[in-house]
Amino acid sequence: MIRSDVLEQLPVRGAVPALRTALEGHGAAVLCAPPGTGKTTLVPLVLAGLVGDGPARRVVVAEPRRIAARAAARRMAWLLGEKAGGSVGFTVRGERVVGPHTRVEVVTTGVLLQRLQRDQELAGVDVVVLDECHERHLDADTVAAFLLDVRAALRPELQLVAASATTDAEGWARLLGDAPVVEAQGVAHPVEVVWAPPARPVRPPHGMRVDPALLSHVASVVRRALSEHDGDVLCFLPGVGEIARVAGQLGDLGGVDVLQVHGRAPAAVQDAVLAPGQRRRVVLATSVAESSLTVPGVRVVVDSGLAREPRTDHARGLSALTTVRASQAAGRQRAGRAGREAPGAVYRCWAEAEDGRLPRFPAPEIKVADLAAFALQAACWGDPDAAGLALLDAPPAGALAAAREVLAALGAVDADTGRVTARGKRMAGAGVHPRLARALLDGAAEAGARPAAEVVALLSEEPPRDYGDDLTAALRAARRGNDAYGARWRQEVRRLTSAVDAGDSGRKSGTSPGKATGKRDDHVAGLIASLAFPERVARTRGAGAFLMVSGTAAEVSAGSPLHNAPWLAVAVADRPVGAAHARVRLGAVIDEDTALRAARPLHRSGDEVGWADGDVVARRVERLGAVELAVRPLKDPGPRLVREALLTGLRQEGTGLLKWSRDAVELRQRLAFLHLRLGAPWPDVSESALHARVDEWLEPELSKARRRSALAGIDAGQCLNRLLPWAGGEAARLDELAPERLAVPSGSRIRVDYSDPEQPVLAVKLQEMFGLARTPEIAGVPVVVHLLSPAGRPAAVTADLESFWRDGYRGVRAELRGRYPRHPWPEDPATAAPTRHTNARLKR
Repeated sequence: MIRSDVLEQLPVRGAVPALRTALEGHGAAVLCAPPGTGKTTLVPLVLAGLVGDGPARRVVVAEPRRIAARAAARRMAWLLGEKAGGSVGFTVRGERVVGPHTRVEVVTTGVLLQRLQRDQELAGVDVVVLDECHERHLDADTVAAFLLDVRAALRPELQLVAASATTDAEGWARLLGDAPVVEAQGVAHPVEVVWAPPARPVRPPHGMRVDPALLSHVASVVRRALSEHDGDVLCFLPGVGEIARVAGQLGDLGGVDVLQVHGRAPAAVQDAVLAPGQRRRVVLATSVAESSLTVPGVRVVVDSGLAREPRTDHARGLSALTTVRASQAAGRQRAGRAGREAPGAVYRCWAEAEDGRLPRFPAPEIKVADLAAFALQAACWGDPDAAGLALLDAPPAGALAAAREVLAALGAVDADTGRVTARGKRMAGAGVHPRLARALLDGAAEAGARPAAEVVALLSEEPPRDYGDDLTAALRAARRGNDAYGARWRQEVRRLTSAVDAGDSGRKSGTSPGKATGKRDDHVAGLIASLAFPERVARTRGAGAFLMVSGTAAEVSAGSPLHNAPWLAVAVADRPVGAAHARVRLGAVIDEDTALRAARPLHRSGDEVGWADGDVVARRVERLGAVELAVRPLKDPGPRLVREALLTGLRQEGTGLLKWSRDAVELRQRLAFLHLRLGAPWPDVSESALHARVDEWLEPELSKARRRSALAGIDAGQCLNRLLPWAGGEAARLDELAPERLAVPSGSRIRVDYSDPEQPVLAVKLQEMFGLARTPEIAGVPVVVHLLSPAGRPAAVTADLESFWRDGYRGVRAELRGRYPRHPWPEDPATAAPTRHTNARLKR
């Protein structure tokens, strides 16, 4: 029996006529409806004709998470007085509850993506609702782009609804072809905001780590909320580990049930959270509870202010979740949970002053995630560059290029065109990351479908931390585990085994992929992990340190069973902020043969001549990527390789490796002065410029050198002469434009110091400059005159002799004539005769 009384109370009902009109006129619409208005439950029922007087139609609702898909389907079935599998059903990975009369099917976006690849027309589907599109999951963005292609090319009558509580409505409207925006007004119960920052500063999150002090504070705020307000408390935390820690600190709450809800929670726990409790409850949840789900009885929200987002280090090939500050949009969604049924309160565990500095929306996953799966989906769709896909945000070019390189290495796409191969289509159909699909198909041929599927299932959803970091031990723990993870793991194993059995991955090798081969667990675990992540194969450096073939250094934790492994297949690793090395979180022990097989494209031998430890080092090296397998000295390296090694040394240590006489140093300084003052054709003789023109000035001496000692014998001054502008005749003016020495009034020729190219320096005894009123110039630049005492010590510095004779000389004369009475100190130096001699010599 339809629960009409409940349906009539849902606020979104008032927006249904406008939504119908928009779909009939445009074929697409954006539905903005606050939390709790019924957009996820009532709208699909109306569009399917199950409620109201509309025609009977088939509606597919896409949700970003499995828990939300199940909950939405069960809620709609309950509103119709049915059970899931009747008029309303759901399909998530590994579970399908749909009957012959199902007209509303709730699926995850991943399931819909696979369905579109198999059947681009979505035959029999009339309407697709993309729910919670504000979350900007990569699968959801991809599904939207594919559906717009379907509408444009195959089925213009297919109707699309982008639905969300907080979203960029204008952006989605443009994406859907200037679709109408329909807004539903909710019955907004007031939510009091309580700012509850920690009393003392806590360390900001980095990587997966959250300061335990913050989690203790969150637990104390939950206790405070229980004491200050009635009703259940919903507490948002970033991940499973943090939920477990806070739950442990709340274990002694009398008369209050503490429930943990997240993607890994058992179905029974998830169902219990979504049903009214008999006792007061504290629900500790990840972001899965931000939207789509209504947790009855909640009057208070405690928000830690943290969330998890994917991040990819393309340079090191490491992908992981990282803890970030939740966006303002997420904060509004979370707070709205407290006011769905009645007035409530939200306790925010940060200062009010910080709120305005938070990002407005979460980062679109396409901007930060590993794009290998997206690139494979785009290639299967026939658009390898994703250039023709209607996306709110274009994929970053560098990340997409890196993804295509990975796919080409896996044989999923053609390296030249990017088009999907037959193998790539089979990999896409496996419903796991392309790396894992490759390991599943290739590993099944050697180890059998089920053993391969067991390890791939373990890698497709990272096992609980208490399973340890040894992949083989984790595999055995999953087999005997009766926890929620173990149940999901067994379900996924069955699905993956069926996917292999339906293909032909083992025919060429003569091994039936559907049968186990009796290989040991450790062999299978290492084989699958190394096939999935060949660039993460790593060899020991001793003491728990490893070097991956990609060049990334990694470490295992103290006491790990992986500590003494000669080789590792690293399945999961991250690199905490500020850490020098990656951290192995899940890996398998392998032998060298397995390493060589998995990373075969990186296996090579050759002559390597380089600059190391301050000299040319020549070796014949067998290596697996960055890992050196065997090394022996190379007696007669090729001249070209030696020359490149010497150039590397010059770049690293500078041209000081050459022989620089005083004349050579001064020539370089004079040329630097002329280049700065006059420009071309006088050459730039900086380090970078000399490296760029090495062929012009350092040959043939460089080609004859074989070691560092030979560089020290090359006269740099003679080589620099080659850069002088001989062709135009300007080189002949070098001594005119930048003379080595200048004649001074005494008749001496004094060496000019060009070490500062901005202004040359002339250091000369004061008495030798008597009678000279104008400061000497070089290339139009007044020199800086360092006037020296008779003992050669600095007495004064000036770039204006006339001014010095007039104003500065008197003070110098008064200070020095008593100290040097044998030298002349005339009262008028501007008219006195210059001299190099003492008074006695002058009298003679």
